[in-house]
Amino acid sequence: MHDVVIVGAGPVGLFLACELGLAGCSVLVLEREPEPGSPWKTEPLGMRGLSATSLEAFNRRGILQALLTASGDSGAPAANPDADEASPPRWAGHFAGMMLDPAKVDVAALPFRLPSPAPEVLLTHLEAVESVLAEQAAKLGVDVRRGVTVSAIAENDEGVVARAGADAYEARWLVGCDGGRSTVRRLAGFDFVGTEPQFTGYTMQATVADPEKLRSGFNPTPMGMYMRMPSEGHVGMMDFDGGAFDRSQQPTRDHLQAVLRRVSGTDVTLSDVRLASSFTDRAMQATTYRRGRVLLAGDAAHIHSPLGGQGLNTGIGDAMNLGWKLAATVHGHAPDGLLDTYTGERHPIGAAVLDWSRAQVAAMRPDPHGQAMQGVVRDLIATRDGTTYVFARLSGSWVRYDLGSADPLVGRNAPDLRLEDGTRLGDLMRDGRGVALDFSTDQSLRGAAMGWESRIRYAAGPARNDLGLGAVLVRPDGTVAWAGDRRPDREAFERAVGRWFGDPDIS
Repeated sequence: MHDVVIVGAGPVGLFLACELGLAGCSVLVLEREPEPGSPWKTEPLGMRGLSATSLEAFNRRGILQALLTASGDSGAPAANPDADEASPPRWAGHFAGMMLDPAKVDVAALPFRLPSPAPEVLLTHLEAVESVLAEQAAKLGVDVRRGVTVSAIAENDEGVVARAGADAYEARWLVGCDGGRSTVRRLAGFDFVGTEPQFTGYTMQATVADPEKLRSGFNPTPMGMYMRMPSEGHVGMMDFDGGAFDRSQQPTRDHLQAVLRRVSGTDVTLSDVRLASSFTDRAMQATTYRRGRVLLAGDAAHIHSPLGGQGLNTGIGDAMNLGWKLAATVHGHAPDGLLDTYTGERHPIGAAVLDWSRAQVAAMRPDPHGQAMQGVVRDLIATRDGTTYVFARLSGSWVRYDLGSADPLVGRNAPDLRLEDGTRLGDLMRDGRGVALDFSTDQSLRGAAMGWESRIRYAAGPARNDLGLGAVLVRPDGTVAWAGDRRPDREAFERAVGRWFGDPDIS
Protein backbone atom coordinates (compact mmCIF):
# COMPACT_ATOMS: atom_id res chain seq x y z
CA MET A 1 0.00 0.00 0.00
CA HIS A 2 1.30 3.44 -0.97
CA ASP A 3 0.91 6.41 1.30
CA VAL A 4 -0.72 8.44 -1.49
CA VAL A 5 -2.06 7.69 -4.96
CA ILE A 6 -2.37 10.74 -7.22
CA VAL A 7 -4.56 10.49 -10.30
CA GLY A 8 -3.22 12.76 -13.03
CA ALA A 9 0.38 13.47 -14.09
CA GLY A 10 -0.09 17.05 -15.20
CA PRO A 11 1.79 19.93 -13.56
CA VAL A 12 -0.39 19.93 -10.42
CA GLY A 13 -0.25 16.18 -9.88
CA LEU A 14 3.51 16.08 -10.45
CA PHE A 15 4.16 19.08 -8.21
CA LEU A 16 2.13 17.48 -5.43
CA ALA A 17 3.98 14.19 -5.96
CA CYS A 18 7.30 16.01 -5.58
CA GLU A 19 6.13 17.66 -2.35
CA LEU A 20 5.07 14.32 -0.89
CA GLY A 21 8.19 12.53 -2.11
CA LEU A 22 10.37 15.25 -0.60
CA ALA A 23 8.64 14.62 2.74
CA GLY A 24 9.43 10.90 2.59
CA CYS A 25 6.02 9.57 1.52
CA SER A 26 5.60 6.66 -0.89
CA VAL A 27 3.72 8.06 -3.89
CA LEU A 28 2.14 6.48 -6.96
CA VAL A 29 0.91 8.65 -9.83
CA LEU A 30 -1.60 7.18 -12.30
CA GLU A 31 -1.99 8.89 -15.68
CA ARG A 32 -4.40 7.79 -18.41
CA GLU A 33 -2.33 9.15 -21.31
CA PRO A 34 0.25 6.57 -22.43
CA GLU A 35 2.92 9.15 -23.32
CA PRO A 36 3.82 12.53 -21.81
CA GLY A 37 4.23 14.40 -25.11
CA SER A 38 1.41 16.20 -26.92
CA PRO A 39 1.18 19.10 -29.41
CA TRP A 40 -1.18 20.74 -26.89
CA LYS A 41 1.69 20.96 -24.40
CA THR A 42 4.39 22.42 -26.66
CA GLU A 43 4.67 25.82 -28.29
CA PRO A 44 2.52 27.56 -29.31
CA LEU A 45 -0.70 25.93 -28.06
CA GLY A 46 0.80 24.80 -24.76
CA MET A 47 2.07 28.23 -23.75
CA ARG A 48 1.25 29.33 -20.21
CA GLY A 49 2.25 32.14 -17.88
CA LEU A 50 3.66 31.34 -14.44
CA SER A 51 3.30 34.06 -11.81
CA ALA A 52 5.91 35.27 -9.34
CA THR A 53 4.33 33.22 -6.56
CA SER A 54 4.49 30.00 -8.59
CA LEU A 55 8.07 30.69 -9.65
CA GLU A 56 9.01 31.28 -6.03
CA ALA A 57 7.65 27.80 -5.27
CA PHE A 58 9.99 26.32 -7.89
CA ASN A 59 12.84 28.36 -6.44
CA ARG A 60 12.18 27.09 -2.90
CA ARG A 61 12.47 23.50 -4.12
CA GLY A 62 15.68 24.11 -6.06
CA ILE A 63 14.24 23.52 -9.53
CA LEU A 64 13.77 27.08 -10.77
CA GLN A 65 16.91 27.11 -12.91
CA ALA A 66 15.93 23.81 -14.53
CA LEU A 67 12.54 25.33 -15.38
CA LEU A 68 14.10 28.49 -16.84
CA THR A 69 16.47 26.40 -18.95
CA ALA A 70 13.69 24.13 -20.22
CA SER A 71 11.57 27.18 -21.04
CA GLY A 72 14.28 28.93 -23.06
CA ASP A 73 16.18 32.10 -22.29
CA SER A 74 13.53 34.31 -23.86
CA GLY A 75 10.84 33.07 -21.53
CA ALA A 76 11.64 35.19 -18.48
CA PRO A 77 13.03 38.66 -17.87
CA ALA A 78 16.24 38.43 -15.87
CA ALA A 79 15.83 38.82 -12.11
CA ASN A 80 18.35 40.72 -9.99
CA PRO A 81 18.22 39.04 -6.59
CA ASP A 82 21.11 41.13 -5.23
CA ALA A 83 19.35 44.46 -5.69
CA ASP A 84 18.45 46.49 -2.62
CA GLU A 85 14.86 46.92 -3.78
CA ALA A 86 12.53 44.94 -6.00
CA SER A 87 12.50 46.25 -9.57
CA PRO A 88 9.40 47.11 -11.62
CA PRO A 89 8.02 44.27 -13.76
CA ARG A 90 8.83 44.15 -17.46
CA TRP A 91 5.45 42.62 -18.31
CA ALA A 92 2.25 43.23 -16.37
CA GLY A 93 -0.42 41.13 -18.10
CA HIS A 94 -3.95 42.05 -19.10
CA PHE A 95 -7.54 42.22 -17.92
CA ALA A 96 -10.09 40.93 -20.44
CA GLY A 97 -7.59 41.54 -23.22
CA MET A 98 -6.86 45.12 -22.12
CA MET A 99 -3.10 45.25 -21.68
CA LEU A 100 -1.45 46.78 -18.61
CA ASP A 101 1.45 49.22 -18.81
CA PRO A 102 4.22 47.80 -16.57
CA ALA A 103 5.62 51.31 -16.06
CA LYS A 104 2.47 52.17 -14.12
CA VAL A 105 2.90 49.41 -11.52
CA ASP A 106 3.59 51.02 -8.14
CA VAL A 107 6.18 48.61 -6.78
CA ALA A 108 6.19 50.29 -3.37
CA ALA A 109 2.48 49.55 -2.98
CA LEU A 110 2.91 45.80 -3.44
CA PRO A 111 2.89 44.07 -0.05
CA PHE A 112 6.19 42.93 1.48
CA ARG A 113 8.07 42.65 -1.80
CA LEU A 114 11.81 41.91 -1.81
CA PRO A 115 14.22 40.94 -4.61
CA SER A 116 14.34 37.25 -5.39
CA PRO A 117 15.98 34.90 -7.90
CA ALA A 118 12.46 34.19 -9.20
CA PRO A 119 11.36 36.47 -12.06
CA GLU A 120 8.03 38.27 -11.99
CA VAL A 121 6.62 36.13 -14.79
CA LEU A 122 7.66 33.26 -17.00
CA LEU A 123 6.13 32.50 -20.38
CA THR A 124 6.66 28.79 -20.72
CA HIS A 125 4.89 25.71 -22.06
CA LEU A 126 3.37 22.74 -20.32
CA GLU A 127 5.93 20.30 -21.69
CA ALA A 128 8.74 22.25 -20.02
CA VAL A 129 6.91 22.39 -16.69
CA GLU A 130 6.01 18.71 -16.74
CA SER A 131 9.46 17.53 -17.85
CA VAL A 132 11.16 19.38 -14.98
CA LEU A 133 8.67 18.10 -12.42
CA ALA A 134 8.80 14.53 -13.79
CA GLU A 135 12.58 14.50 -13.48
CA GLN A 136 12.38 15.82 -9.93
CA ALA A 137 9.69 13.28 -9.04
CA ALA A 138 11.88 10.43 -10.33
CA LYS A 139 14.78 11.65 -8.16
CA LEU A 140 12.47 11.56 -5.14
CA GLY A 141 11.35 7.99 -5.77
CA VAL A 142 7.87 8.77 -7.09
CA ASP A 143 6.38 6.00 -9.23
CA VAL A 144 4.58 7.33 -12.32
CA ARG A 145 2.53 4.82 -14.33
CA ARG A 146 1.07 5.88 -17.66
CA GLY A 147 -1.73 4.40 -19.69
CA VAL A 148 -3.79 3.74 -16.55
CA THR A 149 -7.44 4.87 -16.58
CA VAL A 150 -9.09 4.88 -13.16
CA SER A 151 -12.67 3.61 -13.39
CA ALA A 152 -13.69 3.05 -9.75
CA ILE A 153 -12.82 4.18 -6.23
CA ALA A 154 -13.62 2.40 -2.99
CA GLU A 155 -12.80 3.70 0.48
CA ASN A 156 -12.37 1.48 3.52
CA ASP A 157 -11.19 1.85 7.12
CA GLU A 158 -7.51 1.75 6.19
CA GLY A 159 -7.40 3.65 2.93
CA VAL A 160 -8.63 3.95 -0.64
CA VAL A 161 -8.57 1.51 -3.55
CA ALA A 162 -8.46 2.89 -7.09
CA ARG A 163 -9.36 0.40 -9.80
CA ALA A 164 -8.31 0.49 -13.43
CA GLY A 165 -9.67 -2.50 -15.28
CA ALA A 166 -8.56 -5.62 -13.44
CA ASP A 167 -5.86 -3.76 -11.53
CA ALA A 168 -6.28 -2.35 -8.03
CA TYR A 169 -4.07 0.34 -6.47
CA GLU A 170 -4.23 0.77 -2.70
CA ALA A 171 -3.23 3.84 -0.72
CA ARG A 172 -3.94 5.53 2.56
CA TRP A 173 -5.00 8.66 0.68
CA LEU A 174 -6.01 9.49 -2.89
CA VAL A 175 -5.80 12.88 -4.61
CA GLY A 176 -7.58 13.73 -7.85
CA CYS A 177 -5.45 15.99 -10.05
CA ASP A 178 -7.12 14.77 -13.21
CA GLY A 179 -8.41 18.00 -14.69
CA GLY A 180 -11.68 19.81 -15.22
CA ARG A 181 -13.57 16.65 -16.20
CA SER A 182 -12.17 14.82 -13.19
CA THR A 183 -13.10 11.16 -12.90
CA VAL A 184 -12.04 11.18 -9.25
CA ARG A 185 -14.37 14.07 -8.46
CA ARG A 186 -17.29 12.24 -10.02
CA LEU A 187 -16.54 8.83 -8.53
CA ALA A 188 -16.01 10.22 -5.04
CA GLY A 189 -19.29 12.17 -5.10
CA PHE A 190 -18.01 15.75 -4.77
CA ASP A 191 -20.57 18.49 -5.40
CA PHE A 192 -19.44 20.77 -8.24
CA VAL A 193 -21.34 24.05 -8.46
CA GLY A 194 -21.05 27.39 -10.22
CA THR A 195 -22.16 29.30 -13.31
CA GLU A 196 -22.86 28.24 -16.88
CA PRO A 197 -20.88 29.59 -19.86
CA GLN A 198 -21.37 32.85 -21.71
CA PHE A 199 -19.08 32.02 -24.62
CA THR A 200 -17.37 29.27 -26.58
CA GLY A 201 -13.68 29.82 -27.03
CA TYR A 202 -11.44 28.31 -29.67
CA THR A 203 -7.69 27.95 -29.97
CA MET A 204 -6.03 26.67 -33.11
CA GLN A 205 -2.87 26.33 -35.09
CA ALA A 206 -3.81 27.35 -38.61
CA THR A 207 -2.58 29.04 -41.77
CA VAL A 208 -4.19 32.44 -42.28
CA ALA A 209 -4.23 33.27 -45.98
CA ASP A 210 -4.47 37.04 -45.34
CA PRO A 211 -2.92 37.69 -41.88
CA GLU A 212 -2.84 41.44 -42.49
CA LYS A 213 -6.58 41.45 -41.81
CA LEU A 214 -6.03 40.44 -38.17
CA ARG A 215 -4.32 42.67 -35.63
CA SER A 216 -1.71 41.09 -33.37
CA GLY A 217 -2.31 40.50 -29.67
CA PHE A 218 -5.62 40.58 -27.79
CA ASN A 219 -8.43 42.31 -29.66
CA PRO A 220 -11.79 42.87 -27.94
CA THR A 221 -14.48 43.50 -30.56
CA PRO A 222 -18.23 44.24 -30.56
CA MET A 223 -18.73 40.49 -31.11
CA GLY A 224 -16.28 39.05 -28.56
CA MET A 225 -12.51 38.78 -28.79
CA TYR A 226 -9.87 37.32 -31.06
CA MET A 227 -6.17 36.81 -30.48
CA ARG A 228 -3.35 36.50 -32.99
CA MET A 229 -0.23 35.49 -31.15
CA PRO A 230 3.39 36.11 -32.25
CA SER A 231 3.96 32.39 -32.85
CA GLU A 232 3.18 31.33 -36.40
CA GLY A 233 -0.41 30.32 -36.94
CA HIS A 234 -1.60 30.55 -33.31
CA VAL A 235 -5.09 32.08 -33.35
CA GLY A 236 -7.83 32.15 -30.74
CA MET A 237 -11.29 33.65 -30.44
CA MET A 238 -14.21 33.87 -28.06
CA ASP A 239 -17.74 33.74 -29.44
CA PHE A 240 -20.54 34.83 -27.07
CA ASP A 241 -22.96 32.08 -28.07
CA GLY A 242 -23.84 30.99 -24.53
CA GLY A 243 -21.49 28.04 -24.85
CA ALA A 244 -23.74 26.54 -27.52
CA PHE A 245 -21.07 24.76 -29.56
CA ASP A 246 -21.16 20.99 -29.07
CA ARG A 247 -17.73 20.39 -27.57
CA SER A 248 -17.99 16.64 -28.13
CA GLN A 249 -17.42 17.49 -31.81
CA GLN A 250 -14.14 18.57 -33.37
CA PRO A 251 -14.50 22.10 -34.80
CA THR A 252 -14.13 22.08 -38.59
CA ARG A 253 -12.20 24.61 -40.68
CA ASP A 254 -15.45 26.04 -42.07
CA HIS A 255 -16.89 26.50 -38.58
CA LEU A 256 -13.71 28.10 -37.25
CA GLN A 257 -13.48 30.44 -40.22
CA ALA A 258 -17.12 31.50 -39.83
CA VAL A 259 -16.60 32.24 -36.12
CA LEU A 260 -13.36 34.12 -36.75
CA ARG A 261 -14.99 36.26 -39.43
CA ARG A 262 -17.96 37.06 -37.21
CA VAL A 263 -15.85 37.91 -34.16
CA SER A 264 -13.15 39.87 -35.99
CA GLY A 265 -15.54 41.66 -38.37
CA THR A 266 -13.34 40.77 -41.36
CA ASP A 267 -13.52 38.39 -44.31
CA VAL A 268 -10.31 36.63 -43.23
CA THR A 269 -9.65 33.19 -44.73
CA LEU A 270 -8.18 30.09 -43.05
CA SER A 271 -6.26 28.06 -45.62
CA ASP A 272 -5.94 25.07 -43.34
CA VAL A 273 -6.30 24.11 -39.68
CA ARG A 274 -3.73 21.73 -38.21
CA LEU A 275 -4.92 21.63 -34.61
CA ALA A 276 -8.02 23.06 -32.94
CA SER A 277 -9.83 22.82 -29.64
CA SER A 278 -12.73 24.52 -27.91
CA PHE A 279 -13.37 25.67 -24.34
CA THR A 280 -15.89 27.74 -22.39
CA ASP A 281 -15.99 30.12 -19.44
CA ARG A 282 -18.02 27.67 -17.34
CA ALA A 283 -16.96 28.51 -13.76
CA MET A 284 -17.42 25.68 -11.27
CA GLN A 285 -15.92 24.70 -7.93
CA ALA A 286 -16.11 21.71 -5.61
CA THR A 287 -17.91 22.70 -2.41
CA THR A 288 -15.16 20.99 -0.42
CA TYR A 289 -11.71 19.78 -1.46
CA ARG A 290 -11.86 16.72 0.80
CA ARG A 291 -14.30 13.83 1.24
CA GLY A 292 -12.94 11.28 3.66
CA ARG A 293 -9.62 10.00 2.31
CA VAL A 294 -10.09 11.55 -1.14
CA LEU A 295 -8.92 15.08 -1.97
CA LEU A 296 -8.94 17.30 -5.06
CA ALA A 297 -6.42 19.80 -6.41
CA GLY A 298 -6.05 21.96 -9.50
CA ASP A 299 -8.71 21.88 -12.22
CA ALA A 300 -10.32 18.86 -10.57
CA ALA A 301 -11.32 21.26 -7.77
CA HIS A 302 -12.12 24.37 -9.82
CA ILE A 303 -12.57 25.35 -13.46
CA HIS A 304 -12.98 28.71 -15.15
CA SER A 305 -12.15 30.46 -18.41
CA PRO A 306 -8.45 30.80 -19.23
CA LEU A 307 -8.68 34.61 -19.13
CA GLY A 308 -5.80 35.88 -17.02
CA GLY A 309 -3.98 32.53 -17.14
CA GLN A 310 -4.56 31.77 -13.45
CA GLY A 311 -5.60 28.12 -13.67
CA LEU A 312 -2.10 26.64 -13.60
CA ASN A 313 -0.92 29.06 -10.92
CA THR A 314 -3.93 28.31 -8.71
CA GLY A 315 -3.29 24.59 -9.09
CA ILE A 316 0.37 24.93 -8.08
CA GLY A 317 -0.81 26.88 -5.03
CA ASP A 318 -3.14 23.99 -4.19
CA ALA A 319 -0.28 21.49 -4.44
CA MET A 320 2.05 23.57 -2.26
CA ASN A 321 -0.63 24.03 0.39
CA LEU A 322 -1.73 20.41 0.43
CA GLY A 323 1.61 18.62 0.13
CA TRP A 324 3.13 19.28 3.55
CA LYS A 325 -0.20 18.94 5.35
CA LEU A 326 -0.93 15.55 3.80
CA ALA A 327 2.64 14.40 4.48
CA ALA A 328 2.37 15.41 8.15
CA THR A 329 -0.89 13.47 8.36
CA VAL A 330 0.71 10.41 6.77
CA HIS A 331 3.62 10.54 9.22
CA GLY A 332 1.33 10.96 12.20
CA HIS A 333 2.62 14.25 13.58
CA ALA A 334 -0.01 16.61 12.14
CA PRO A 335 -1.85 18.67 14.77
CA ASP A 336 -5.61 18.17 14.96
CA GLY A 337 -7.47 19.60 12.00
CA LEU A 338 -4.38 20.40 9.92
CA LEU A 339 -5.58 18.59 6.80
CA ASP A 340 -8.95 20.34 6.94
CA THR A 341 -7.20 23.71 6.70
CA TYR A 342 -6.46 22.77 3.07
CA THR A 343 -10.08 23.38 2.08
CA GLY A 344 -10.38 26.23 4.57
CA GLU A 345 -7.45 28.11 3.02
CA ARG A 346 -7.61 27.18 -0.65
CA HIS A 347 -11.37 27.18 -1.28
CA PRO A 348 -11.69 30.99 -0.81
CA ILE A 349 -8.73 31.50 -3.16
CA GLY A 350 -10.37 29.34 -5.82
CA ALA A 351 -13.65 31.18 -5.39
CA ALA A 352 -11.90 34.54 -5.82
CA VAL A 353 -10.16 33.33 -8.99
CA LEU A 354 -13.51 32.22 -10.42
CA ASP A 355 -14.97 35.66 -9.70
CA TRP A 356 -11.92 37.32 -11.31
CA SER A 357 -12.59 35.25 -14.41
CA ARG A 358 -16.31 36.10 -14.37
CA ALA A 359 -15.51 39.81 -14.08
CA GLN A 360 -13.39 39.65 -17.23
CA VAL A 361 -16.14 37.84 -19.11
CA ALA A 362 -18.62 40.52 -18.02
CA ALA A 363 -16.33 43.23 -19.40
CA MET A 364 -16.08 41.39 -22.73
CA ARG A 365 -19.78 40.87 -23.36
CA PRO A 366 -20.72 42.16 -26.83
CA ASP A 367 -23.72 44.13 -25.65
CA PRO A 368 -24.17 47.73 -24.43
CA HIS A 369 -23.71 46.69 -20.82
CA GLY A 370 -20.43 44.91 -21.53
CA GLN A 371 -19.15 47.72 -23.71
CA ALA A 372 -19.95 50.25 -20.98
CA MET A 373 -18.14 48.12 -18.41
CA GLN A 374 -15.13 47.83 -20.69
CA GLY A 375 -14.91 51.59 -21.00
CA VAL A 376 -14.92 52.01 -17.21
CA VAL A 377 -12.27 49.33 -16.76
CA ARG A 378 -10.04 50.89 -19.44
CA ASP A 379 -10.14 54.18 -17.56
CA LEU A 380 -9.32 52.46 -14.26
CA ILE A 381 -6.38 50.43 -15.53
CA ALA A 382 -4.99 53.53 -17.18
CA THR A 383 -4.31 54.84 -13.66
CA ARG A 384 -1.36 53.88 -11.48
CA ASP A 385 -3.59 52.51 -8.72
CA GLY A 386 -5.71 50.52 -11.17
CA THR A 387 -2.71 48.97 -12.91
CA THR A 388 -1.13 48.07 -9.57
CA TYR A 389 -4.34 46.46 -8.33
CA VAL A 390 -4.69 44.24 -11.41
CA PHE A 391 -1.00 43.36 -11.41
CA ALA A 392 -1.20 42.31 -7.77
CA ARG A 393 -4.04 39.96 -8.65
CA LEU A 394 -2.15 38.45 -11.56
CA SER A 395 1.14 38.07 -9.66
CA GLY A 396 -0.45 36.26 -6.73
CA SER A 397 0.70 38.83 -4.19
CA TRP A 398 -2.95 39.44 -3.19
CA VAL A 399 -3.29 35.97 -1.67
CA ARG A 400 -3.52 35.97 2.11
CA TYR A 401 -4.90 33.14 4.20
CA ASP A 402 -6.93 33.99 7.28
CA LEU A 403 -4.74 32.52 10.03
CA GLY A 404 -6.40 34.49 12.81
CA SER A 405 -3.70 37.16 13.09
CA ALA A 406 -3.99 40.91 12.62
CA ASP A 407 -0.34 41.09 11.54
CA PRO A 408 -0.49 42.05 7.82
CA LEU A 409 2.36 39.69 6.94
CA VAL A 410 0.89 36.58 8.55
CA GLY A 411 -0.96 34.45 6.00
CA ARG A 412 0.94 35.86 3.04
CA ASN A 413 3.55 34.25 0.86
CA ALA A 414 6.85 35.09 2.56
CA PRO A 415 9.19 37.52 0.81
CA ASP A 416 12.66 36.15 0.07
CA LEU A 417 14.25 37.42 3.29
CA ARG A 418 18.06 37.32 3.24
CA LEU A 419 20.57 37.14 6.05
CA GLU A 420 23.69 39.30 5.96
CA ASP A 421 25.79 36.23 5.14
CA GLY A 422 23.85 35.88 1.88
CA THR A 423 21.62 32.99 2.92
CA ARG A 424 18.12 33.39 1.51
CA LEU A 425 14.84 32.05 2.77
CA GLY A 426 14.46 30.18 -0.52
CA ASP A 427 17.80 28.43 0.10
CA LEU A 428 16.62 27.23 3.50
CA MET A 429 13.44 25.65 2.14
CA ARG A 430 14.99 23.17 -0.29
CA ASP A 431 14.26 20.15 1.92
CA GLY A 432 10.58 20.96 2.44
CA ARG A 433 10.77 21.84 6.14
CA GLY A 434 9.36 24.97 7.71
CA VAL A 435 11.81 27.74 8.58
CA ALA A 436 12.26 29.87 11.71
CA LEU A 437 14.30 32.99 10.94
CA ASP A 438 15.55 34.75 14.07
CA PHE A 439 16.93 38.25 13.54
CA SER A 440 17.10 39.13 17.26
CA THR A 441 20.50 40.03 18.65
CA ASP A 442 20.33 37.39 21.39
CA GLN A 443 18.88 34.64 19.14
CA SER A 444 16.14 34.30 21.71
CA LEU A 445 14.13 31.68 19.82
CA ARG A 446 16.89 29.11 19.38
CA GLY A 447 15.88 27.14 22.46
CA ALA A 448 12.19 27.36 21.61
CA ALA A 449 12.79 25.79 18.19
CA MET A 450 14.54 22.77 19.67
CA GLY A 451 12.53 19.58 19.43
CA TRP A 452 11.09 20.31 15.99
CA GLU A 453 14.34 19.90 14.04
CA SER A 454 12.80 17.27 11.75
CA ARG A 455 10.07 19.72 10.74
CA ILE A 456 11.59 23.19 11.18
CA ARG A 457 14.96 24.59 10.21
CA TYR A 458 16.22 27.33 12.55
CA ALA A 459 18.47 30.07 11.15
CA ALA A 460 19.68 33.18 12.99
CA GLY A 461 21.58 36.34 12.27
CA PRO A 462 21.07 39.93 11.16
CA ALA A 463 19.08 40.37 7.93
CA ARG A 464 19.90 42.56 4.97
CA ASN A 465 16.30 43.77 5.07
CA ASP A 466 14.28 42.47 7.99
CA LEU A 467 11.15 44.56 7.20
CA GLY A 468 11.14 45.67 10.81
CA LEU A 469 10.79 42.11 12.08
CA GLY A 470 12.60 40.38 14.89
CA ALA A 471 11.69 36.86 13.77
CA VAL A 472 9.41 35.01 11.40
CA LEU A 473 8.03 31.46 11.18
CA VAL A 474 7.41 30.18 7.65
CA ARG A 475 5.41 27.05 6.86
CA PRO A 476 6.75 24.54 4.28
CA ASP A 477 4.45 26.04 1.63
CA GLY A 478 6.09 29.45 2.06
CA THR A 479 3.26 31.01 4.07
CA VAL A 480 4.17 33.24 7.01
CA ALA A 481 2.65 31.53 10.06
CA TRP A 482 3.88 34.00 12.68
CA ALA A 483 5.89 37.22 12.81
CA GLY A 484 7.58 38.82 15.82
CA ASP A 485 8.88 42.30 16.49
CA ARG A 486 12.41 43.32 17.52
CA ARG A 487 11.95 41.51 20.84
CA PRO A 488 10.07 38.40 19.71
CA ASP A 489 7.63 36.78 22.11
CA ARG A 490 8.90 33.26 22.76
CA GLU A 491 5.57 31.97 24.06
CA ALA A 492 3.72 33.28 21.00
CA PHE A 493 6.32 31.63 18.79
CA GLU A 494 5.92 28.28 20.56
CA ARG A 495 2.13 28.47 20.22
CA ALA A 496 2.47 29.08 16.48
CA VAL A 497 4.90 26.19 16.10
CA GLY A 498 2.58 23.86 17.98
CA ARG A 499 -0.42 24.98 15.95
CA TRP A 500 1.18 24.16 12.60
CA PHE A 501 3.80 21.53 13.36
CA GLY A 502 2.27 19.56 16.25
CA ASP A 503 4.07 18.24 19.29
CA PRO A 504 7.88 18.25 19.40
CA ASP A 505 9.84 15.11 18.58
CA ILE A 506 10.47 12.89 21.58
CA SER A 507 14.14 12.05 21.88
